[in-house]
Amino acid sequence: MSRRGLAAAASVLDQAASSATNILVLVLAARLSSASAFADFSMVYVAFSVLLGLNMAYVGQSLVLEKGDGLGAACRSAAGFTAAASAAVGVLLAVVGLALPGATGQAFLALGAVLPLVLLQDGLRYCFSALRAPERALAADALRLLCVVAALAVQPEGASAGRLVLVWGLSALPALAVGLWLLRPYVRGRRGDLRPYLRRGHLGQRFVVEFAVGNGSSQLAVLGLGVFATPLAVGALRGATTLFGPLNVLFNSANAFGPPVLGRLGGKRATVRATAALGLLLAAVGAGWGTALYLLPDRLGRELLGDTWAAASALLPATGAQYAVMGLGTCALLTLRVLAPKATLSLQVVFSLLSVGLLLGGYAVWGVAGAAWALAAGSALKALAAWLRVARLRVPAAQDREPLPASAA
Repeated sequence: MSRRGLAAAASVLDQAASSATNILVLVLAARLSSASAFADFSMVYVAFSVLLGLNMAYVGQSLVLEKGDGLGAACRSAAGFTAAASAAVGVLLAVVGLALPGATGQAFLALGAVLPLVLLQDGLRYCFSALRAPERALAADALRLLCVVAALAVQPEGASAGRLVLVWGLSALPALAVGLWLLRPYVRGRRGDLRPYLRRGHLGQRFVVEFAVGNGSSQLAVLGLGVFATPLAVGALRGATTLFGPLNVLFNSANAFGPPVLGRLGGKRATVRATAALGLLLAAVGAGWGTALYLLPDRLGRELLGDTWAAASALLPATGAQYAVMGLGTCALLTLRVLAPKATLSLQVVFSLLSVGLLLGGYAVWGVAGAAWALAAGSALKALAAWLRVARLRVPAAQDREPLPASAA
C-alpha cells in the first residue's frame, strides 16, 4: 500500500477509535448505572459533546488548513489555546456544578475538573492531522480507548454519575502523555502564540457558527429536555442514538474523504450520480441496522444499555428512520460542498433550527417518542431540501463533463 493509502487508512481507523470510545463509554455507563444515574451522566456527556464540537470547530478545523514551515508553531499554539480555554470553561462548569443540587451538580463539577484533560487529548488529533501524521493520532486514540474501557469496566454497579465522569476523564491521562510525547519532535524549539485565536476575524469563528447551527443546536435541544422536561428523556434519546454509533463513523468518513475523490469525477452529473448511489447505500445500511436493533432480544439489549434499554428500545424505529434519511442528507450536503461550498450554510441554519423546534414540539405533544420522530422528520426535510438545492444548482458547461476513466480517477 502507498504512503497516501496508509495515511488514509490510519485516518479512518483513528476516526473509528474515537467513535468507538464515545460509544463504549455510554454503553458501559448505562450498564453500570440506574436509569436516573445514566440520565445525569447523559446530560453531562451531551454538554461535553457540545464543548468538544466547539473546540473542534474553533481550533481544529482552522489548524488543519495551515501549511508551510510554521506548522510546528501552529500546533503548539493550538495546544496551548485548547489547554487555557478548557481550563477556563472547566472553572465555569465547576461553579455550575456547585450551584446545581444533588447528583447532577456533582456530575457537572466532575466534568469541570477533567475537561482540560479530555479536550486537550482530543485536540492533539488535529495537530497530527495538520502534520500529516495520522498514525500518531491513531496510537494515542487507541490507547485512550483501551484505558477508558478498562477503567470503567472495573467500576462497581450503581456507581454515581459523578464518579463515572471522574473515572472517564482521568483515564485520558496516559493517552494525553503519549500524544504530547509524539508531538514533541514537531514543536520542539517553536514558539506558540495564542493571540491569533483572540483576534476578530479568526477563521475558527465561521466554523463555530456552522457547528452551532448544524450540530450544537440539536445537542443543546436534547440537553434542554433534561432541564425543562425530565432527564430520563435525555437518557432514552442518548441511549437509542448510542446504538447507531457505527453509522456515525461511516458518515464522518464520507465527509472526510469524499471531497477529494468527488473532485476528480468530472462535474455535476458524475458527482451527483456518485453521491446519490452512496446516499442510497448509507440509507439502506441505516434502515438495516435499525431493523436489526429493533429485533434484538431484550436480554441482549439489557446487556448493552442496562436499565436504559426499556426506554431506548421503544425509540429504535424512529431513530432508525432518522439515520436512514441522514445518510441521504449527508450525501446531498457532500455534493454541495464539492460543487458549491457556500450553499450549505443557509441549509444548516434553517433546518437545524427547524429540527430544534420539531424536537421540542414533538416532546410537548407526544412525549419522548414524539421527540424522536420529530428528529427523524427534521432530518428528512433537511435531506429533501438539500437534494432540491442540488437539482437547481447550475454548473458551467465546461465543468459539467463526463467522468474521467477509472484509471485516471
